[in-house]
Amino acid sequence: MKIGELARAANCSTETIRYYEKAGLLPPAMRTPSNYRHYSHSHLARLRLIRNCRSLDMTHDEIRSLLNSLDSAADDCEPVNRLLDEHITHVDARINELLHLRRQLIDLRERCAEGRPVEHCGIIEGLNAMEVPPGPTHGSHLG
Repeated sequence: MKIGELARAANCSTETIRYYEKAGLLPPAMRTPSNYRHYSHSHLARLRLIRNCRSLDMTHDEIRSLLNSLDSAADDCEPVNRLLDEHITHVDARINELLHLRRQLIDLRERCAEGRPVEHCGIIEGLNAMEVPPGPTHGSHLG
């Protein structure tokens, strides 16, 4: 199948497919004599696995490790189990961070009564009084 067909079958864009190829997560496609990429059903299965892992917020390194276990046809699932256990630990840590963030936002929101001039806004005052935290240690979008 061509790249557009693969993209439709995997519910993603052709750019995503090219990105996963460049990242080494998806093996390169065979080329037709006219130099079109030609993908097999094994590409589709692997792409679906990658996309499902990403939907579970797994990093590329985690996915790569999972794929390495799959490609090496390991004797048992222990490496996969360990990887998922570690990912669950990361998710638990992120949940705790988000709960802390929620508490901070609620505290800020409670500082402001309706109808105050913005220069006396309790939220702005609270934000100005907060200590700037160190950079995130997780793979957050915050910087």
